[in-house]
Amino acid sequence: MDPNAGEGLLNPYAQTKVGNDTIFGWWARYQNAIAEGIDAVNGTIGALLEDDGSLAINQVVDEAIRVAPAVEIAAYAPLKGLPTFLDLAKTLAMGEHRDSLEELGISMTATATPGGSGALYLAAANFANRGDKVLLRDRYWGPYKGFLSGCDLHPATYPLLPPSENSLHPFVDIENFKLQLASLCSSQDKVMIWLNDPAHNPTGVSLTPDGRMAFLEAVMESASSNEGVGHTLLIDSAYHLYAEDPHGWGQTIREAVEEGWPWTENLLITFAVSLSKSHTIYGLRTGALVSIHPDAEVTEKIGTVMGVTGRQTWSAAPRVAQYTISEMHSSAEGGAAWGKERDRLKNLLVSRRNVFKECCEKHNVPLNPTHDGFFAWLEHENPEAIAEKCAEQNVFLVPLTGGVRIGLCAVPLEQIPRVAEALAHALQ
Repeated sequence: MDPNAGEGLLNPYAQTKVGNDTIFGWWARYQNAIAEGIDAVNGTIGALLEDDGSLAINQVVDEAIRVAPAVEIAAYAPLKGLPTFLDLAKTLAMGEHRDSLEELGISMTATATPGGSGALYLAAANFANRGDKVLLRDRYWGPYKGFLSGCDLHPATYPLLPPSENSLHPFVDIENFKLQLASLCSSQDKVMIWLNDPAHNPTGVSLTPDGRMAFLEAVMESASSNEGVGHTLLIDSAYHLYAEDPHGWGQTIREAVEEGWPWTENLLITFAVSLSKSHTIYGLRTGALVSIHPDAEVTEKIGTVMGVTGRQTWSAAPRVAQYTISEMHSSAEGGAAWGKERDRLKNLLVSRRNVFKECCEKHNVPLNPTHDGFFAWLEHENPEAIAEKCAEQNVFLVPLTGGVRIGLCAVPLEQIPRVAEALAHALQ
């Protein structure tokens, strides 16, 4: 394609949008192999598949959606979202710790969005100044960069893991995080941090309770020491309901407040909530941005700003899942039925991860630490070469910056050993 094509029609930023999505490109290669009759393994996509290869669907959710009243399918939702759904979103974000936080004087607001991606866009569009850097781990979901660049923002990173396995907090590099945070505070009057935890994409790493508290303390200390710098900590909780400790952040925040940690006016904590994975409704594009702060006037202002941003971007988020999911969770019976099915799907992931870790250990594959969620990760300086060698063995994975993502969510249990064997061969 001519790189100058459309130059007179597209603005300079639009012309930077080139290439294909890496994940979907490797998924297409897997599909082509299957079309040719090859016995191939799919470790590419970020959707949960049953062991027979079909899309895993929470049947309780599916049945509830299919009996939704016609008006709940066809009508607009309120611009900020259905009130019952916004209430549910706060509980999905913080779980059983929500009530305690509210009793401690923490105010909350929520805005419905088209999936977790919509929540990330709201944050990128409103919590940082154009031209600023946003602090991420150096291994992150690729579309983060697109959300940021679309708002004229740029990533600043710190290492995913500390340099020593004997670190006090083995799954977060607190010292480098503090250094990067201090650097941004010296040059920006707003600092935003995106942390995908628990069940990090693309690695499956989850912070320990001590690691969460150390991270939160670092942010609170920075906010206290830099009163003129607005601090926003965004917890991307896209996979949290498949984690061993799904509402750990709610607990950590509650404990910090109870212990009297200084929650200053210039610190906001916000959650990007997605129902795509937890309720297996990827295509219905339903999520929320949930923000919490000790000052109700702050959360009221944020609620207004997010509602206006949504109106100016996508109008209103889709209604049917907001209605259906909030109705389902409003009854103890419906919530329990959903939870039972969610647990079944979670156990698929647990079984696959356990077998994969055992097989990698057997074949001396230096797999990164991985605990929860959809993915595992192999750190490597030449991920393309590793992925290509695996593809030669008809095992399709995704090469990303710094390593190879293994989509355990998509690999049937019986094919897990093949993935470990392919990686071992590729590493040789």
